[in-house]
Amino acid sequence: PKPLQKPHPPIFQPFASSEKSIRWCAEEGVTAILPPLHPIRERALFELYAEVSKRPIGEGIGVLRDVVIADSDEEAQALWHDNSAFAGAAWFEPFGFSQGFAHPTTGELPDFLTTGLALVGTVDTVTRQMETLLQRLPAQWIFAWNYIQLIPHQKLMKSIEQFWTKVMPRFVG
Repeated sequence: PKPLQKPHPPIFQPFASSEKSIRWCAEEGVTAILPPLHPIRERALFELYAEVSKRPIGEGIGVLRDVVIADSDEEAQALWHDNSAFAGAAWFEPFGFSQGFAHPTTGELPDFLTTGLALVGTVDTVTRQMETLLQRLPAQWIFAWNYIQLIPHQKLMKSIEQFWTKVMPRFVG
């Protein structure tokens, strides 16, 4: 059936990580959501989307980020490491997602925590990581990956609540 809403509801394309998928999204007015990629790759895809869509850089495009907030950076990093290692190996590696982490020419891997490729730590640390991310890429959308079912429920709920009530208000007017 045709959508009742006109224009149709917003459409999002998760895991858009190739030039072909970004071009298609930009041409069709679909919001592309990039998985974590090397910062050079991310920037190139943001610029490509802007060029094809004729929109300002960052408009119509977003990123997926791991979000884990705890009482200490060490606790958050331990939760993230244990769960991202499992999820990465079991859910994403079979599709080749880690290939996008490498520098396009040197193969060097970035530090996820200092580049904003993951938002992991205390409220203040995650806030700084978001600032770094948004200075580097003016993403219109941030999709938070929270490892539901992998992180103990109480810790997960606290992490989500702190992201929503303590981090996000610093970025939304």
